[in-house]
Amino acid sequence: MSRFHTEPPLAYTAQNRTAVLLLNLGTPDAPTAAAVKPYLKEFLSDQRVVELPKLLWQPILRGLVLTFRPKKSAHAYEKVWFKEGSPLEVYTRRQAEALAKHLPNVIVRHAMTYGNPSVADVLAELKAQGVGKLLVIPLYPQYAGSSTGAALDKVFQELLLQRNQMSVRTVSRYYDDAAYIQAMKQHIEAYWTQNGRSEKLMLSFHGIPQKHHDDGDPYPDECHHTAKLLAQALGLSEQEYIVSFQSQFGKSQWVKPSTQALFDQLPKQGTTKLDVFCPGFLADCLETMEEIAIMGREQFHAAGGKEYRYIPCLNDSADWIAALAQLSRANLQGWI
Repeated sequence: MSRFHTEPPLAYTAQNRTAVLLLNLGTPDAPTAAAVKPYLKEFLSDQRVVELPKLLWQPILRGLVLTFRPKKSAHAYEKVWFKEGSPLEVYTRRQAEALAKHLPNVIVRHAMTYGNPSVADVLAELKAQGVGKLLVIPLYPQYAGSSTGAALDKVFQELLLQRNQMSVRTVSRYYDDAAYIQAMKQHIEAYWTQNGRSEKLMLSFHGIPQKHHDDGDPYPDECHHTAKLLAQALGLSEQEYIVSFQSQFGKSQWVKPSTQALFDQLPKQGTTKLDVFCPGFLADCLETMEEIAIMGREQFHAAGGKEYRYIPCLNDSADWIAALAQLSRANLQGWI
């Protein structure tokens, strides 16, 4: 039995179309423990995400984590779930649909590193449509092995199974892209115009274990660079913004400062009015809508804070889609 996928008939003679694939992390199919469990199993079994020996980690994952975490996570998903489905999938799909309008001669699709729509299924669909040139854009402006690296791994794993391989280009990072910075600037300023502005702007990025950074992962450095460029674009002084890292998991040391720790500390240090924006998340999801917008507000107020505003992600805003189209065109040169 061949280890390679059977090629669709069209691919033999007309594999000449171009596509853009947007990749995001993933989501369960429903806000239930039964749906969350297989999603978490796939996500937390990826050694890009948890860099522990399988013999050590898998018994913990299958025993302790997958016994108790799915119910807790499902409850959190219930708070933010849309009628159309998971916020992350809904916004990522909308981004792909909006981007397609800017790239009329290119097929645009989205996929998830974990869960659905899967990379394998979407690549098979693109193959059947005659795609031979593929631009892959993970929706993570700052590179981390556990996000961008894991997403690209999925694509490369599928390429290993293609008898007639596509030509592939990837965009591994765009943390300093001028259009991305400008889209965030305009987005935040529009929010401030409509809702007012607080004393300090927190720029909260997803965290990674400190050991990943020590071993060469550039993610925290790229986050700080993005924050600096955004602050300069907004005209903020060093006292008017702060960079933090959220979503710590497990007992190992993670990069600091911790977003959650700062929610407790800032009111005691005199900052009682806080705006929070998440530059590394291009689509609102559980980590922004529940962890930051809901739980963060409760924690900040409990610590003595008076005003708390969560500024939504770029999502499918016109400025971000235009920036994404510009990024796509730059990396499609020679193909379209």
